[in-house]
Amino acid sequence: MVESIARVRHIRVTPQKARRVVALIKGKQAEEALAILKFAQQSASEPIYKLVASAAANARVKADAAGEFLDEQDLYVKNAFVDEGTTLKRFQPRAQGRAFQIKKRTSHITVVLATPEVAEAGAATKKASK
Repeated sequence: MVESIARVRHIRVTPQKARRVVALIKGKQAEEALAILKFAQQSASEPIYKLVASAAANARVKADAAGEFLDEQDLYVKNAFVDEGTTLKRFQPRAQGRAFQIKKRTSHITVVLATPEVAEAGAATKKASK
């Protein structure tokens, strides 16, 4: 089983908005997830698209290094989550000398792609029975 991880940190997308997009692709095939993200209208879909593509490339490199065969059709989004990053605090002047705080939130997004375990579990069972 090939499992690859891709992370992006301190991306200028609020975690709440990024979580809505990540929820669209959880459990989907990697190619299907890329198609969904390509046509999603949310602004967070572009960096997440790049992240899923990067995770697929990481899986390819990892499989080549291990000498394993990797069919990219088999890759699926095993896990994807969004954590809150640092918050940039800015101030906007308001009436009567007051200041209004603006919070520019950032996110840490992680995507885990994997090949299904079922095929390998079946192969291991066949070898054990022989």
